[in-house]
Amino acid sequence: MRVAVLSDIHGVLPALEAVLAEPDVVAADLLVLTGDMAAGPQPVETLDLLVSLGERALWVNGNADRELVEVARGEPSAYPISQWAGRQLRDDQVELLAGLPDARELDLGALGTTLFVHATPRRDDEMILVDSTIERWAEVLDGVGADTVVLGNTHMPFVRLVDRRLVVNPGSVGMPYGTAGAHWALLDAGSGAVTLRRTLFDARAAGARIVEESGFPGVAGWVADYVTGLHSDVEALHAFGKAEGRPA
Repeated sequence: MRVAVLSDIHGVLPALEAVLAEPDVVAADLLVLTGDMAAGPQPVETLDLLVSLGERALWVNGNADRELVEVARGEPSAYPISQWAGRQLRDDQVELLAGLPDARELDLGALGTTLFVHATPRRDDEMILVDSTIERWAEVLDGVGADTVVLGNTHMPFVRLVDRRLVVNPGSVGMPYGTAGAHWALLDAGSGAVTLRRTLFDARAAGARIVEESGFPGVAGWVADYVTGLHSDVEALHAFGKAEGRPA
């Protein structure tokens, strides 16, 4: 079995389309979506495309997915893009996101028991980073019996060992930090290989299309920040490190 892992699409439809057109994604036996699919400028269209994948797609809840459901049901969001996106969803899409599990587990052969979550096995919004201390990793993974853990949330791809357990972050399809393009991962259950992948696409054309098609009032600025622009991984690590509780 070969599994393509897509995380943090964030409603960036052109980026998702580019990844889904990759030959290795087309040929994959399974696509695992590790959360934060729709909180972005094209939420309805993004969810419709993902639903069209049918049983090839295995979905996991993310904190932004949960927040869209809360907005759709009348609760406010601190993020303008989520506040807007949650109000765009159809009832069937709200119910879809509301019913997503927080984790999925598969037996992936050479990779062993593989746990898929959004942020950490404990919470859908908890911060854990590639350079987090081993003590912090031990705390977050306490009680987890899986051989491999796949998670997203921080939008930066990495593969590392944590006390003999493999941890994989595929990075972000829709809002990458550090390097441009749509990031994802390919897991090979036969060989145990984990490959971090990056799909390049025309960001300017994608940005122009999003501005034209999205009804989000702040779409031009959002596109400049996350589609045609790129935030530094160092900047993100500093910001997320504070959220993790590191001293300033």
